[in-house]
Amino acid sequence: MSSWIVYTIGFFAQLLFSGRLILQWILSEKNKKVLTPTLFWWLSLLASFLLFIYGYLREDFAIMLGQSLTYFIYIRNLQLQGEWQKVSKISRWFLWIFPILLVIYSYNNNSYDIDKLFRNEAIPAWLLVWGSIAQIIFTLRFVYQWIYSEKNKESSLPFGFWLLSLIGSLMILFYAVLRKDPVLLIGHFMGSIIYIRNIIILKKQD
Repeated sequence: MSSWIVYTIGFFAQLLFSGRLILQWILSEKNKKVLTPTLFWWLSLLASFLLFIYGYLREDFAIMLGQSLTYFIYIRNLQLQGEWQKVSKISRWFLWIFPILLVIYSYNNNSYDIDKLFRNEAIPAWLLVWGSIAQIIFTLRFVYQWIYSEKNKESSLPFGFWLLSLIGSLMILFYAVLRKDPVLLIGHFMGSIIYIRNIIILKKQD
């Protein structure tokens, strides 16, 4: 597949991720408190799927790892907001199983090569480890958010979510610079600014 198609998928995914953050930011600024609109989770779900595809096409395990861990947490937040149940059963089943079917299909057609993901000559071993740790930290924000929301029986974005977001994002920025990946660079540069702003808003709420 040509590189411009691959980058188009990646940039569109980051555009959706940035769009969800800007939407959340504007609503939070307007209401003087951190909010989590339903559209935030729908955009997250679509962007996560597209970025997983981008990571696969770039043979970048770190990107794939991060997205595979958060995809289903986005679905759970939609369930907590009561929006997932409003979607038709066919659409729900499709969203649940399509990522899994994609991996199975790729594996059976010999296009999914685990060894290539871990031995990509373009990514030194130490950088792959760094990128993977960064993605895990970035992903843990949603694990934390999920546990927090389950405990409180409502979907919300607490302080710990934004702190982990900032730490993970800065680490991924370093990874993006060394990897020369414009998609990650632009997305996480913009994201870091919004993470800092949400931390400031939350501090003012206390």
